[in-house]
Amino acid sequence: MAPAGRPTRRGLVRAAAGLAAAAGLGSGGRAQARIGAELGGSATDQRENLIEPFWGTHQGGIATPAQTHTYTAALDLVSPKRDDLIRLLRVWTSTAWSMSAGQPVQPDITPALPDSGEATGLPIARLTLTFGFGAGLFAKDGGDRYGLAAQQPQALIDLPAFNGDQLIDARTGGDLSVQACADDPQVAFHAVRQLTRLAHGVAQLRWAQTGFIAGFGPNETPRNLMGFKDRTNNPSINDAAAMERFVWVGDEGPDWMRGGSYVVFRRIRMALEHWDRMPLDFQEQTFGRHKLSGAPLGRTNEFDPLDLDAAGEDGNPVIPESAHVRLAAPASNDGAQIFRRPYSYNDGVDFTTERWAPWHQGIEYDAGLFFVCYQRDPRTGFIKIFENMVKFDMLNQFVTHTGGGLFACPGGIARGEFIGQRLIEAAPG
Repeated sequence: MAPAGRPTRRGLVRAAAGLAAAAGLGSGGRAQARIGAELGGSATDQRENLIEPFWGTHQGGIATPAQTHTYTAALDLVSPKRDDLIRLLRVWTSTAWSMSAGQPVQPDITPALPDSGEATGLPIARLTLTFGFGAGLFAKDGGDRYGLAAQQPQALIDLPAFNGDQLIDARTGGDLSVQACADDPQVAFHAVRQLTRLAHGVAQLRWAQTGFIAGFGPNETPRNLMGFKDRTNNPSINDAAAMERFVWVGDEGPDWMRGGSYVVFRRIRMALEHWDRMPLDFQEQTFGRHKLSGAPLGRTNEFDPLDLDAAGEDGNPVIPESAHVRLAAPASNDGAQIFRRPYSYNDGVDFTTERWAPWHQGIEYDAGLFFVCYQRDPRTGFIKIFENMVKFDMLNQFVTHTGGGLFACPGGIARGEFIGQRLIEAAPG
């Protein structure tokens, strides 16, 4: 039973479609509108505290204040038919809106596939769904699959092979991505589960990854599994100029990507067993920050600026040349910045690390960081920064990248549109 005053999906089955009628997505939208007329004002006030906007200039789940859980998946398209792809994107849009508003998948949208029901009674939990398109949507094996090849953005490239990568094919790539974020893990999983089953015959799962962050309050930065704060130097979601400069795609387009962003996922396994044996001073030198406060070495407060020129009494830099924060800093990368939205993951234990470098062997926990970052252009964002870090970062001896991908996340969805509609219309079949 939900706590008193806490809106649930059961309580909101009648709720959200006053907004849905404007979606213009067929009988599902009409059904939601009919049911939504029964909603009372006080319930609206309550649910608005838990609902993140779905329609808008940008997709939700990017500049949204971070939720505590994610379930992220990549899918491969298996149908060669353009009409199947369009129908999938339409159904995904209608279904994603319904779920983000606290409703189950509507029976009249998919008569043979009613909602699986495992999220019934759970809070909406600020669910967001963020969709991305991989390079395989545009061309695969040299072929123009859906007549979209000419619309592939120049920025949607194959990520280079970085030193130290141990990418597992089954955990890498994909034609479509969907990231569900919510303050309840089952709500996030339920959302991806519904979208995946609705894709049957058109797309199939390639990989999926759960993630979590510890509870934290306003203006607090979460910690990763190494115990250090993560996201301290992020551009602020309240700084519109910084978000425009570093996160949102602008006039460089293509047009269907304006207001969108490029997401890089990286599944990074941490050698926690080795890390836990390291002295605190070594750990802080590796990161370039104090572990407890999060402050840069030589400073007091977490958000104090990095002083990369400061030297100690011995003449050596206070923040070592190989420190993680130095190599990731904009000053070390010609001003480049990315918007980091990472989650920790813990997938149990896995002893199969024989093929890895000697200093990574013997680790047990299959745990680490599900790194997620958004940027205006990955070539001047993640790739530029990481090519610098992968060569010198002291942290590299404790982490191994095992999977992920790069996806183009279109701009936000207007009422009456479906995700990717502007892309489809730019390349008539």
